[in-house]
Amino acid sequence: MAQTDHKIIFTGPVGAGKTTAIASISDIEPLRTDEQASDMTQKRKSATTVAMDYGMIRLGPKEKVHLYGTPGQERFDFMWDILTKGGIGLVLLLDNTRPTPFEDMKFYIGAFREFIESTRLVVGVTQMDGKPSPTIDDYVRQMKELEIAAPVFEIDARRRDDVSTLIEALLLSIDPVL
Repeated sequence: MAQTDHKIIFTGPVGAGKTTAIASISDIEPLRTDEQASDMTQKRKSATTVAMDYGMIRLGPKEKVHLYGTPGQERFDFMWDILTKGGIGLVLLLDNTRPTPFEDMKFYIGAFREFIESTRLVVGVTQMDGKPSPTIDDYVRQMKELEIAAPVFEIDARRRDDVSTLIEALLLSIDPVL
């Protein structure tokens, strides 16, 4: 039996939990490219991803899922095209405590629309314990307005089980017999 490798991309705004999510589920020590924040990002966190995060999970003895996290800042968007090549799906993480999470959602869906249309998407909303509104139902309505069909989950990026739910939902939307 040949080795099967899959590639899933995590994206979203700065501070949404991409690095944390990959670290919480990776079976290997994740690779991080964090650097000291030097712009308005400093208000949200002291360090930020400048190239990518990388982790990997094993689905079985011959099957792996490679996890790539994009930088959240638009000035690093050249990495987005590089990282999505060969990907099978996108995990969009959104921080519910940001001032305009729906604008974030629209921006990232627009930026990755071509990739989403050729693969699959799942959305994870973080920080809902800190700010319960908007609700998951509000996100689902926004997705319908954008004419995007994708599951939306409330998650804590620090919890392996929550991140696993996102990955399972993505993989099952690709191949329901997995």
